[in-house]
Amino acid sequence: MPDHYEQTVELQGVTWDHSRGYTSIVAVSQRFEELNPGIRIRWEKRSLSEFESEPIDRLARHYDLLIIDHPWAGFAVRHDILLNLNELLDKRFLSGQARNSVGTSFESYSFNGFQSALPIDAASPVAVWRPDLLKEGGVPRTFEETMAMAREGKVIYAAQPTYLLMDFLSLCVTLGGTPFAPVHEERLVERQVAERALDDMHALANSCDPIVFTLNPISLCELLASSNKFQFCPAVYGYVNYSRRGYAPHPLKAGPIIKYCGKPLRGVLGGTGIAISAGCEHRSTSARFLEYVMSGKVQRTLYCDSGGQPGHRSAWRDPECNRQTLDFFQDTLPTLDNAYLRPRYSGYLTFQDSAGKVLFEFVRGSFSKEHAIQELNRLFAESTKIGG
Repeated sequence: MPDHYEQTVELQGVTWDHSRGYTSIVAVSQRFEELNPGIRIRWEKRSLSEFESEPIDRLARHYDLLIIDHPWAGFAVRHDILLNLNELLDKRFLSGQARNSVGTSFESYSFNGFQSALPIDAASPVAVWRPDLLKEGGVPRTFEETMAMAREGKVIYAAQPTYLLMDFLSLCVTLGGTPFAPVHEERLVERQVAERALDDMHALANSCDPIVFTLNPISLCELLASSNKFQFCPAVYGYVNYSRRGYAPHPLKAGPIIKYCGKPLRGVLGGTGIAISAGCEHRSTSARFLEYVMSGKVQRTLYCDSGGQPGHRSAWRDPECNRQTLDFFQDTLPTLDNAYLRPRYSGYLTFQDSAGKVLFEFVRGSFSKEHAIQELNRLFAESTKIGG
């Protein structure tokens, strides 16, 4: 029987404005309300750019439940913005979440023993193409094959500043570099690694249509699914919605990320987590909702069926979830398991906001390679001194 509350408990939440982030959480909240009369959960949405950059301390003043990006973990701990879920949720439940993590998604929200969120959504860059235009044997599998297709005008990728930084980090770690390592002191990554990564980024950017500089993952998928001009993207944060029937004019097929220097490219882990504000007045109710929405059963059924991209591993292996999405989950799971985890120190997001702009100017020809490396090193050094 549903639980009844004598007085209505209202929770306010905030997520981002794509179907993947909005319709899924709204659908699950609706069902939770039906099972628990007297509880109301209202969700507001913000744009993808706001989601990636708006400080969570501002959001936490107004919302009980927050969908967040994991690099905020260090900032949240330092400023006491979110509740420590290790102290709020059952230990057996948390252990189950850790065991069913997609890659390091669960770990990504843990910082100095503080679990700031649970991975409600898992993502990393994957390869995406139009299966009606590009048959399986013609799909590029390597960076060299991608470059050849790019020179034919058939390749696009997301080259807005934030995503260029993700590409740079991805290339660096695949080359064996160790970005952000303390041994570098005030150098972001080994110089030879940085130079090779920048050279290849410049080559790809200058082989593609300039429209790439306007694209984020959502606008890229919309364009690829609607225009016959482009056929392939070598690496973009996957959006399962575009592999579903009827969502876009043409469904997109997702698969393993391309190989780079003989090894699978290590994409940078994305996805989102669900957190509870430190100012939330209804902590036990919020905790119950988290346990509901994060359960394997809900993740692989209602959440996935409503347009979500689950963070629970069981959904990625579920036959029905894969049947509905051109095997999106099973075909990209190894790529997510291999993804690189960004640092989460307090100043990282300041670095991310500025470093992407440097790379944007470099690939467009406004900055030399030497200047770009100097600026990246300077921004990294400055970010490590940020305590606030």
